[in-house]
Amino acid sequence: MKKARNTKNGGFSLVELLIAMTITLILMGVATSLFAGALGTRTRESRKTDAITSARAALSALSREISNSGYGLTSNGIVIGDSGEHTLHFRANLENKDYTTDSPGEDVTYFFDSATKSIVRYDPNNDPTTSVIVNRISDVKFEYFDYSGASSTPSAPLTTPTGNTGRVTITVMVTLEEVVGQPSEQTVTFTSDVTLRNSHYMLNQY
Repeated sequence: MKKARNTKNGGFSLVELLIAMTITLILMGVATSLFAGALGTRTRESRKTDAITSARAALSALSREISNSGYGLTSNGIVIGDSGEHTLHFRANLENKDYTTDSPGEDVTYFFDSATKSIVRYDPNNDPTTSVIVNRISDVKFEYFDYSGASSTPSAPLTTPTGNTGRVTITVMVTLEEVVGQPSEQTVTFTSDVTLRNSHYMLNQY
C-alpha cells in the first residue's frame, strides 16, 4: 500500500513579498505625482481665470471713463502735468456746468499703487474720494498717441500725453501666484485701446 506524499503549503517567499511591495510603492508614487500635477494645473488655471476676470473688469471701468475725457471742454481733458506712464488724470464736464468739473466722475485720476499692487481711482468730488478698482496687479502702463491736424496716422507711443493726444493704450499686467509644481513668475498681460472721442482729432472727423 503506497503512502501519500507530503505536499508543501503554497505561499509567497520573503523576496517575492518585497518585490511586490516595491512595485506597489512605485505605482503609488507615480499616481500621487500625476494627481499632484493635475491639481497644480487646476489651481493655476483657476487663478489665471480669476486674474483675467478682474483685469477685464478693471479695463472696462477705465476705458469707459477715460473715453469721456474732455467732454464739454475745449481740450482733450487730460491734465498733462499729472499724467504719465503709471498715472492718468483727466477731466470732463459731464453735467455741462459752465466748464466746471466739480461733480463726481468729472475729475478722475487712475494710478498704480505699487505698495498694494492695485489700480486706484481718485475723485476729489466723490465720497469716498479713493477706491481700489482691482488688486493683485503687477503693473499698469499708459501709452499716449498724438494726432496732428487731420492726419489719421498717430505718433509713436509716448510715455507722457500732450494737447494732441487722441488715443490712450492701457496695459495691465498680472503675475500669477506661485503654485507648487508649476512654472514660477507666470504673467498675464491685457491691453485696451481707448479713443478720446472728445479730442480735437476725433471732433474734426464729424
